[in-house]
Amino acid sequence: MDLSHLTWRKATYSGNNGGGCVEIAHPHPALIAVRDSKDPDGPELAFPVADWAEFTRQVKAGQFDLA
Repeated sequence: MDLSHLTWRKATYSGNNGGGCVEIAHPHPALIAVRDSKDPDGPELAFPVADWAEFTRQVKAGQFDLA
């Protein structure tokens, strides 16, 4: 899937942290594309919307926090 034409966005919470964020785009209504904002020409991944929603829910719930 060609993702080069997409409009990418960072979260409004990302602030000015030196670019250490992910960016997302919607290449298709059923998909979310993700890339590293520090490497916009690098790899881009696409996930089903439901899987991305579950992942972000788990992140917000602290399930991936380091002890």
